[in-house]
Amino acid sequence: MSEVPARLPMEWIAASLKRERGRAGLSLSELAKRAGIAKSTLSQLEAAHGNPSMETIWALAVALGVPFSALVESPAPGVQVIRAGEGPTVHSDRSSYLATLLSASPPGVRRDIYYVWLEPGTVRDSEPHIPGTVEHIVVTAGTVKAGPRGEAVELGSGDYMSYRGDVSHSYEALAAGTTFVLVMQHM
Repeated sequence: MSEVPARLPMEWIAASLKRERGRAGLSLSELAKRAGIAKSTLSQLEAAHGNPSMETIWALAVALGVPFSALVESPAPGVQVIRAGEGPTVHSDRSSYLATLLSASPPGVRRDIYYVWLEPGTVRDSEPHIPGTVEHIVVTAGTVKAGPRGEAVELGSGDYMSYRGDVSHSYEALAAGTTFVLVMQHM
């Protein structure tokens, strides 16, 4: 990948956090406690300040009982085109992992689609997502080892796999320039 996509607009995250925290009826303190983050961090995020990592956003999504995409989705136009290297992108503090949300699930459908860039040298460990989540991967370039802990499989370009996303799982690039499409299906 020659150019890293722009970071996710904080206004989207701030509005989504306020909306979902309100729906859940949680105080700032209670949500921060459930997500394992400082109350001051959550307050800053709701004020559209900071640059949260993927891990922080996932922790908040799990604490709120919503899909990750509910916290990062943009207002949807009638027709949406996301060119390569564009779109709302989040990074991992723990690995060279970038993910761009391509499509959030409309109400009742509950599936999210991501385009993922991953480089060798680090492993992206993912904690369990909300119950009933299934992940689908289609490798578009390179080689990735992915799947639940103890069941990870090496996949090459064009390979597909699906597995439970509500258990601990990981992604590890085995070749430079590894990319894949990740579909998260929420039951």
